[in-house]
Amino acid sequence: MTSQLPDRAKIVLEVIKGRRSIRDFHDGEIPDEHLRLILEAGIWAPSGSNLQPWEFVLVKDRNLLEKIKLFSPGLFGRPATIIIICINRKISERAGKIGELMSLMDISMAAENIMLMAYALGIGSCPVASFNKIAVKELLDLPAHVEPALIITLGYPKELPKPPKRRSLEEVVHVDRF
Repeated sequence: MTSQLPDRAKIVLEVIKGRRSIRDFHDGEIPDEHLRLILEAGIWAPSGSNLQPWEFVLVKDRNLLEKIKLFSPGLFGRPATIIIICINRKISERAGKIGELMSLMDISMAAENIMLMAYALGIGSCPVASFNKIAVKELLDLPAHVEPALIITLGYPKELPKPPKRRSLEEVVHVDRF
């Protein structure tokens, strides 16, 4: 079936299927132009009402990264850099009651775009939700209305893990009714 897909669709599916959570990295800096492409992919994520409630903090400084790591039990290995994806509450509040949920969905889609672009550039990534938000907020001098929500680690993978088993389409897709 995939042989009949247009080339662009094949490439997108290959990137989606190939991305893995990487926790063990080779030493080596990521070129600034690659970091820019990765961040640009993040801002092109879908966003409810096009509010774009995200703020991205790129941490390249090794000392600061190590300090953040002290407060982040889910952050493994020695990534070259990390991106802290934050929610700008002043922006998300514009959506009213649904703003909190919508902003989480928006930053989740931005995170996926970031990780897919990183993979397409040969860079490993891993989303990290296990970190002390108060400590990270203080370390990064974030204003009161900006809340860190997710860390994405970035670096060159030592190895690519095999893909985990997925539930089949027949098991999860329900047409017209459950």
